[in-house]
Amino acid sequence: MDVLIGKYRKVDENNQLLSAYRPLPPETLKSLREYYRVGLTYTSNALEGNSLTESETKVVIEDGLTIEGKPLRDHYEAVGHAKAYDYIYQITEKDSLAEEDILKLHRLFYQQIDGERAGQYRNVKVYISGSRYAVSAVSKIPDEMQKLVKWYNDNEKKMHPVELAANLHLRFVFIHPFIDGNGRMARLLMNLALLRNGYTIAIIPAILRHEYIYSLEKAHTDKNVFLDFIVDRVIATQQDLLRLMRDENDTVNDTVNDTVKSFSKTEQTVLAAISSHPDFSYEKLAETCLLSRPTIARTIKTLQSREVIRRIGSDKKGHWQIIDK
Repeated sequence: MDVLIGKYRKVDENNQLLSAYRPLPPETLKSLREYYRVGLTYTSNALEGNSLTESETKVVIEDGLTIEGKPLRDHYEAVGHAKAYDYIYQITEKDSLAEEDILKLHRLFYQQIDGERAGQYRNVKVYISGSRYAVSAVSKIPDEMQKLVKWYNDNEKKMHPVELAANLHLRFVFIHPFIDGNGRMARLLMNLALLRNGYTIAIIPAILRHEYIYSLEKAHTDKNVFLDFIVDRVIATQQDLLRLMRDENDTVNDTVNDTVKSFSKTEQTVLAAISSHPDFSYEKLAETCLLSRPTIARTIKTLQSREVIRRIGSDKKGHWQIIDK
């Protein structure tokens, strides 16, 4: 728990740095929303197996074009998610979250896929592949969704926004109220909670799908694993945004530049361990860094995607190399 508290502080520090840029010019704010409209739509759909690339997603939702050879459903998912994303900005300023807001989010996302079931709670039993845990029974869904909305409104001003958002995601996905689209709905609601409380959205790239699914499953017995995963994604998205906001002539806040150039404490710890022990396995790195193996794997994938480190040779006999930029 101490580790999580430290990460919440990091989130708050990053949010203060981002606040130095506010208020943003309307044109900048609009372009950022469009940037994340594509990014969140692409990543959230990709986590569920959607075949559209990020550039194809942009063409579909911004230009209204279809991609040859790609399933029609993948196009519907992109367009629907973009509409739901737009809606969360409409309800960020509401006094409270309403059950109808959740139903409308699903209706917007699912309308073109299945109009009869869009915005309707499921009336059949479903199972989550790969999970040992059952979701809510059909008869209990309406009551549990009412309790979820009440829980959120009661706790919105009491919990740290990241803890609130992650728990909203968990509680929703454990209910699994819709016939389809529950994962995307959970991520939309999570990001709605962040936006409502003055924080940036959190992007979960498809490369982290295994760690994401693992943390969700583990959360049935230890929700801190999932909270740790989400807070890392919030920090990573904040740092990406800080990099976007920065330019060579920026004089808003010298501290911003220093922070943007650095890595999170977890990334620094892993980089230091790799520098000293490039042949260490994930298990050895976890032991050395006093971190869980999933956190090590997640951090390494993030560093690889940012082209900070690379793997030389096989998993068993190879080693890590820090890329000199």
